[in-house]
Amino acid sequence: MAALQMHSKPNLREENITQAMAMISEAASQGAKLIVLPELWISGYYLSTEEFTAFAETPQGKTISLFQEAAAEHNVLLVVPFVEKEGGNIYISTAVIENTGELLTTYRKSFLWGREKNHFAAGERKYNVIHTSIGNIGILICADIEFPEPSRILALQGTQLIICPSVWSIPAQSRWDIQLPARALDNTVFVLGVNTVHEGSCGKSKLVAPNGKVLTESPSDEEHILIYDMDLSLISQTRSVVPYLDDLDRSLLPGKDAIVNY
Repeated sequence: MAALQMHSKPNLREENITQAMAMISEAASQGAKLIVLPELWISGYYLSTEEFTAFAETPQGKTISLFQEAAAEHNVLLVVPFVEKEGGNIYISTAVIENTGELLTTYRKSFLWGREKNHFAAGERKYNVIHTSIGNIGILICADIEFPEPSRILALQGTQLIICPSVWSIPAQSRWDIQLPARALDNTVFVLGVNTVHEGSCGKSKLVAPNGKVLTESPSDEEHILIYDMDLSLISQTRSVVPYLDDLDRSLLPGKDAIVNY
């Protein structure tokens, strides 16, 4: 897998796309089969509602179509955040594109942080496993990972890897370093956090093992392609000695519908 830690340059759509495509090509050449971009990589973070709206598209728009072509060309699974529009709302969303170029699904950020509430609508709090060519993945975006429940819901559906595209700030760096390992260990799954860099972001994209150990991490202050050969058998190995999900008292959980839609 590869995490593309990008400097998302504010309002420079074409420059950001060019950089993303170059990094995808490089990651693919190094053998990555899953490549993930960070949250709001195409636009930057500190924009006005009007500026974000100018970036907004449907999943069938030109941006996702461009990355569908790239996924097929490089034979890679792509996770591509984008600004989505529907009706009068815009959302912080992520597209999951199979290595054939097929758009598998999209996910809308459900927990908006701070100033985001002034610009975006929150997505439905519904979290579903996505079956892909590299395994079962789940998508959470930035602040979504700070709440234990979405990760637990994904784990109980068989998710092996939780992917978290983010714009995570320098002042909140300690939470980044705590929350990702905590969600991995809580649920004995892999967690991949993919952050931006510069513009106030703390970088440090990282892959965390099911036992909470950080396997690999990007620098805090530069663009970086984080490459790692993930071994999914570590999940069963970890659960044999850390049986949290086996020992979970499921009678304490709400019913299935409530778990998905709480």
